[in-house]
Amino acid sequence: MKLTTKYHGVIEIEEKDILRFQNGLPGFLDEKSFVLLPLDSDSPFWILQSTETPELGFVTVNPFDFFETYEFDITENDKQLLELTSEKDVTVWTILNVKDPFEDSTANLQAPIVLNTRNNQAKQIILTDTQYITKQKLIPEKVVK
Repeated sequence: MKLTTKYHGVIEIEEKDILRFQNGLPGFLDEKSFVLLPLDSDSPFWILQSTETPELGFVTVNPFDFFETYEFDITENDKQLLELTSEKDVTVWTILNVKDPFEDSTANLQAPIVLNTRNNQAKQIILTDTQYITKQKLIPEKVVK
């Protein structure tokens, strides 16, 4: 099927690549269908593109590529909602707030997107009682001595 996207123009996608968010995303509760598209072939950045709203696309990354100690627990309720039965079926993404200059860009570590790769069910989970924040600098500031 053809999909009009925010960053890639009109592209062809397959039904099997569509991610389903049963509850939408916080702030976008009616948006329940997305695809992940690489920004380019060598980039760690991916676009979480709505299949329903062409102008809705979020820049995302695998948070573990940038924050080596990042970790959180998935609640039993979320595991059931996503039908997760194995850790190996989980991938995690985090939405970026891209700024100019890029060094000021931040990652929302408090609300990761958890995806069950076996069935393409996904949910943006809002972590509570956590040290993580919604605007964690993606690139650590350099210490000037």
